Amino acid sequence: MSKTAILFPGQGAQTVGMGRELYDSSSRVRELYAHANEIVGYDLTKICLDGPADELDSTAQSQPAIFLTSLAALEGLKDSDPKALENCVATTGLSLGEYTALVFAGVMSFEDGLRLVRMRGVAMQEAADERQGGMVSVIGLPVETVAELCEKAGDSGAIQIANYLCPKNYVVSGELSACEKLVELAKEAGAIKLFPLAVAGAFHTPLMESAVEKMRPVIEGMIFSTPVVPYISGVDAEFHSNPDEIKKILIRQISAPVYWEDAMRRLLKDEVDSFYEVGPGRVLRGLMKRIDRSATLN
Repeated sequence: MSKTAILFPGQGAQTVGMGRELYDSSSRVRELYAHANEIVGYDLTKICLDGPADELDSTAQSQPAIFLTSLAALEGLKDSDPKALENCVATTGLSLGEYTALVFAGVMSFEDGLRLVRMRGVAMQEAADERQGGMVSVIGLPVETVAELCEKAGDSGAIQIANYLCPKNYVVSGELSACEKLVELAKEAGAIKLFPLAVAGAFHTPLMESAVEKMRPVIEGMIFSTPVVPYISGVDAEFHSNPDEIKKILIRQISAPVYWEDAMRRLLKDEVDSFYEVGPGRVLRGLMKRIDRSATLN
């Protein structure tokens, strides 16, 4: 029997019009969007389906928008491929996507998850406004080289590897001056591709500490349940089932690096043989191809 993992995308996967086909074809999905509008207190549906792009791309809006669209896609998967869910042995998500995974796993309700994600987006946007930073994708260099370049660029400001995505594909995050220096150094070192990410700040670094402090009491005050689907975190590439432990993970996650490749290799080691990317975009499929070409991607 096939063993499947359900994966949810993170910030950056958003595009205007995402979820339109599901919205038009499913009354259940339309009800989900209408309920989301009631929870957040504004027309999140319109932002997802019609934009404008600059509003959708803002951290405060993109996070709840991707969360909502991903759960709409999950509703679609229930209809199109129910066996994927019957055979599911694990779930996780890339950064923001962990919140979607935790709703799927039954740790929190849709309502609580959306409220948390909305607050997370606002807190991270405010932290970015306080200390301007950025993120740069570095492709084609080994991790040891990228770490050395971060150390050298550190003379210009705080910077570190924030996302360990797949072999020779890493995202560095830090102050703008340090990001600019890192790009210069990476070009000299022979990077195949370098491009800044369309995000507001230096996510997954200590520059997000003010967001951590804002989210800490909110997350600690939530009621979490034990996962009904095994949940693995990108913070440490480990499975977690204790609700209090999961709260600590979500608090750490805002300023901690994402070890996506390690999490995927852990699932492969556990003989997961089929991966479903549920949500907008195809980023996670591309990463898995670089991690293990033999894995089945859906």
